[in-house]
Amino acid sequence: MSRHLASAAPATPAETGRVAPGWPRALLLADAAWRLGPRPVGLLLWHRMRVATGIAARALGAGDDPLSGPFLPRAAQPARAPGDAAALAAAADAATAGGWHGPFDAMAQAVALDLHGAGDIRPVWERHRLAALPWLAMAARLAPTDGHLAASEALLARWAAANPAFRGPAWACGQEAALRALHLALALALLDADRDPPPAMRALLALHARRIAATRAYAMAQDNNHAVSEPAGLFVLGLLLRDAMMSTRGARDLARAVTRLVAPDGAFAQASPAYHRLLLDTLALAEWFRRRHGAPPFAAPFAARAAAATRWLHRAADPATGALPRCGPCDDSALADLSLRGPFDARGSLARAARMFCDADVGGAADPGCAWLGLAPAGAVLTGDAAWRSEGWMGAARDGLRLLLRTGAPLRFRPGQEDILHLDLTADGVPLLADGGTGAYTPPPGRGSWTDALVGVAGHNTIQFDDHPQMPRAGRFLFARWPRCTALPDGAAMTDHRGCRHERRFDLGARRLAVRDRISGPFARAVLRWRLGPGPWRATADGAEGPRARIRLSADAPCAIRLAEGWESPAYGVVRPAPVLELVAAAPVGCLTTRVEVA
Repeated sequence: MSRHLASAAPATPAETGRVAPGWPRALLLADAAWRLGPRPVGLLLWHRMRVATGIAARALGAGDDPLSGPFLPRAAQPARAPGDAAALAAAADAATAGGWHGPFDAMAQAVALDLHGAGDIRPVWERHRLAALPWLAMAARLAPTDGHLAASEALLARWAAANPAFRGPAWACGQEAALRALHLALALALLDADRDPPPAMRALLALHARRIAATRAYAMAQDNNHAVSEPAGLFVLGLLLRDAMMSTRGARDLARAVTRLVAPDGAFAQASPAYHRLLLDTLALAEWFRRRHGAPPFAAPFAARAAAATRWLHRAADPATGALPRCGPCDDSALADLSLRGPFDARGSLARAARMFCDADVGGAADPGCAWLGLAPAGAVLTGDAAWRSEGWMGAARDGLRLLLRTGAPLRFRPGQEDILHLDLTADGVPLLADGGTGAYTPPPGRGSWTDALVGVAGHNTIQFDDHPQMPRAGRFLFARWPRCTALPDGAAMTDHRGCRHERRFDLGARRLAVRDRISGPFARAVLRWRLGPGPWRATADGAEGPRARIRLSADAPCAIRLAEGWESPAYGVVRPAPVLELVAAAPVGCLTTRVEVA
């Protein structure tokens, strides 16, 4: 197989963003709307009406001339805190490299900007989050005479000059404005200037509040991280601007979003460990500012749900490395990463959230980010669970093996990928059976098959029937005809829109895993795929063998087993070849068995 994704087998229309053959698009959209429910659909229609009629643009106004500083205080008080000023400054330089606008029109009206036509906007937005500012604020306090505060001021001046209010990609998304506002507020707080920001900074913060408020219906309609980040941003902005009405509304909407989107068991509506981390980072910042400014507690059950969400991510993360399974959509966000751990290590996020919401530590080395926020060690330590279940997920751990199963039960919110019954397995922190990742939300030209290879059912450790998707695609981020999902004591089951049923049960033992898949329904052929972790794998007569494990496959009907080449995305925007173990069997196959023996 060619090592360029563009030359791989053609993607099915359902998995490249085009609507799958079968149902007309109008029926798929109607089906998806019925499943989503009247609230998000009504909010989205209201948002589109406001954009189409120009109401949203008029709410923003034409925007003022670019602001000029000073945005920050003129001096930084020395701090006795952990950290390396040079490392923080280097991270700040890297976070803002690459220019502000990419292929997007810098002067386009923000709410009308085409977010996908010119290229992938996600890397552009990452630079606009201004994660560099808190790092430079920390560096300025660690080394007050080394020019880091002046570098912060210069960075803000450059950004403000290049991104006039409500023009271009910087202002195109309310959530991105909220995340940037949280970083601005955190930088001020680290410099002890958040209670009385300089006039230019107050004006800049007010522009961010206006941008977030202009499209709140869109954020609430998403039922994902948008609905959390935006009210959190408004709440913090209200505190810094001393706008009691703004902070009260932000607190109310944030508490409502958490009540709706975070289950009592801690599961998040957006089925993705990576986005769950962003949820926790956002909630922790909002709670930290609430305490710092003496605001009233968020309405119940905010505290209980935030604690449950912390415990959920703690179960999913590898305790030694902080690595998260790359299940579901994953864009490598890391908000307020004061420990410089990066997008692939969630230990700093967990340490902060555990102290804020669980009055506990997560073990391991002391976290520098907690020290900067004044979060003292708690004494108690969060403990993991050998077996656990939540809405949409099931997990287990034993003897260095960690397993995560995407059950989809119940499927209350829109799925982000065709990953129902996907199973992840790591051994001593190293992936053995892994998710393919995300690739990019807008793949580069000639790489449209990234979606097929990674987001589609072929990108997951599950069974595909007759080359059909688990659910037909109705839009870029929208699926219709969701499977019916059921929890089982030792696994889960799903039935797709064609009537094909897949029941997956597992038994995790001492350095071994057994998975039994039972299938039935109107299919002619079934393909079981296991996406293998890094390392040299070789095919065997009944499976594959690698440096850490041997995998044996069998079925109750004639089958073909092969070690194929697929694709994986170890980081956002990066795609590389990966080995995939496949078992192909024709009906009437009914049971497929996988046995993994780990060294």
